[in-house]
Amino acid sequence: MLIGLMTILRNLSIPLLIVTCTVSLIWWAFPEGLSTARTLGIVLGWAGCSLLLASLLLMLRETWLAQWLGGLERMYQWHHWTGTTAYVLLLAHPLVLAADVWPNSRLLAWQTLSPFSQGWPIWAGWLSLLFLMLGLAATFIMRIPYQIWRLLHFGLGVGVLLGLVHLVLLGISEPVLPIFGLAVSFLGWRVIRDDLGLAARPYVVGSVKSVAEDIVEISLKPLADPAAITPGQFVLVAFSGPAFRDCGEFHPFTVSSIGANHEICIVVKALGDCTRHIQSVEPGAMVRVHGAFGTFLADRPPTPQLWVAGGIGIIPFLALLRAGPVNQPTTLLYLYRAEMDAAFLHELQLIAKGDQLLSLKALATGDKAPDLNSLLPDSQGLANYECYLCGPRGMVAALRKDLHNRGVTPHQIHFEKFEFR
Repeated sequence: MLIGLMTILRNLSIPLLIVTCTVSLIWWAFPEGLSTARTLGIVLGWAGCSLLLASLLLMLRETWLAQWLGGLERMYQWHHWTGTTAYVLLLAHPLVLAADVWPNSRLLAWQTLSPFSQGWPIWAGWLSLLFLMLGLAATFIMRIPYQIWRLLHFGLGVGVLLGLVHLVLLGISEPVLPIFGLAVSFLGWRVIRDDLGLAARPYVVGSVKSVAEDIVEISLKPLADPAAITPGQFVLVAFSGPAFRDCGEFHPFTVSSIGANHEICIVVKALGDCTRHIQSVEPGAMVRVHGAFGTFLADRPPTPQLWVAGGIGIIPFLALLRAGPVNQPTTLLYLYRAEMDAAFLHELQLIAKGDQLLSLKALATGDKAPDLNSLLPDSQGLANYECYLCGPRGMVAALRKDLHNRGVTPHQIHFEKFEFR
């Protein structure tokens, strides 16, 4: 009961935050004595401004904030939604204002939109929309290089500031200046604490071990106060120092084990140029660790469980099993392409032999999608199970569909995409 209540509160935390901020700002700046269309245009502008401010807050990578708002991945999903919705509202804002005067004067309607007739206040507004459009476009294109994506995404912050400058140039300062201060604070907070790594903790590489083809497990020893980490969570890691330098950015890696002396291990698979370069890191390299994040395996109820892992998605389950035996009947379905890709398979088999509550089913699927119908229990067998899924996006989507067809309710299915920039 308590676990369910906590889940509901986490799910409602971000929507309640957004609604409270939006309603409060509109109430504060609601115009009076204007036509319906002009009032609507102004309200759309304030609503978009509020959503942009919420979007900036949701991009912060702080462990306490992520815990309060239901996880970093959930924050990023809402960050994307609020930013997109804000752009649509802000784009409609000048159009509705122009529509208000269109029946009386088409020239005045054009002058309402044209920066050539009203100068810098309107220029700032349209430049704001342009930067927001470029930044949002980058979020829908996943196959562009990270540095280009990051530069375009930075344009979102520029767009927010230009939008506030637009209001100041129009002579609206009372509600705008505090908002401008918050926006600058959130952007500076993100750059200094997250991107530049001020919030990260110093670690050093202790050992590097190959566990499968193009997959290594790296142990990290803390050099100061260690990060507070629980099994199933991930950390943001950047390698640095004269001995080794990676791509100059933080990457998310799931923690595979947590030692008694606060030493942690992460697993790195070569999925791109940067992660392939990290495969060659050697003991002694300096590391910065930020986190931990994630709620994937947190607050698990004391009921039978089905765990399904695809490839590198086995890591959060491995971390939990390394921490001790399971407390409820658990079936672990481990899918991998070939034996050479089956990281930690032998260790998992040994753990399963010593744990009567754990049943391990490991299967090499080859290059084809696995036949999930033959692998999953029937509807009656899954009636009381909590299902945890981790792996490629396509596999998770197919599993969710098949589990739903077997009568498993959405609140019994738990997954994290582990795919964000």
